Amino acid sequence: MATPWLFPEDHGWTAGASRPTPADDDARIAAAVAQRLASDWTTRRQQITVSVQNQVVILAGIVSDPHARQAAAAVAWNVAGVLDVCNALRLPGIRPHR
Repeated sequence: MATPWLFPEDHGWTAGASRPTPADDDARIAAAVAQRLASDWTTRRQQITVSVQNQVVILAGIVSDPHARQAAAAVAWNVAGVLDVCNALRLPGIRPHR
């Protein structure tokens, strides 16, 4: 009985389903950032939305002061796996440029 030889690019022999996908990484990062923002004294009462695309954290919403804006970015940067942070948080009464 012969055993078929697998080509190097054929990964059928590995447990592909057990590997995290990029979407799994993004979901894990988003959950970790949101949890840390909710537990941080400076950011927990702020209106912050967290989304992640390709390990880039996007912070959106309105925060009460510049210190809270900076703290939110620092919290996001301290999560494992984050490649970049887009801090789109705004202060009340300040409209984004169009």
